[in-house]
Amino acid sequence: MSVANRPERPLSPHLQVYRLPMLAILSILHRATGIALSVGGLYLATWVMYAASNPRAYALFQSFNVSIAGRIVLGGWLFSAFFHLFNGIRHLFWDAGYGFEIKDAERSGWIVVAAALVATAASWAVGLRLM
Repeated sequence: MSVANRPERPLSPHLQVYRLPMLAILSILHRATGIALSVGGLYLATWVMYAASNPRAYALFQSFNVSIAGRIVLGGWLFSAFFHLFNGIRHLFWDAGYGFEIKDAERSGWIVVAAALVATAASWAVGLRLM
């Protein structure tokens, strides 16, 4: 049957209509932050290799780190570390059998996000003050 002759029928819902539950978003974010931490580990290893090679190479790498893009990368890596840590602690409570109710799980999810943001901002502020 051609498109022109097809009877009108409802289309299946798409991403604009369906909203992922918060717990699904946090699960995806936990996996993404785990990947970001792995990539950040490679970034850290590259940083150490540049530092060990010669001062000019290290200065080149540092010039990226202090740029806007570099600070975004480092800030994202720092947020990833805190989010992954706090969400891992939340998973430990789940392993112990606490917080399985949807209401409790959503509340602890918001607490994890808030704690990661606060910890990132606090450590960033302390780090900038020490510079």
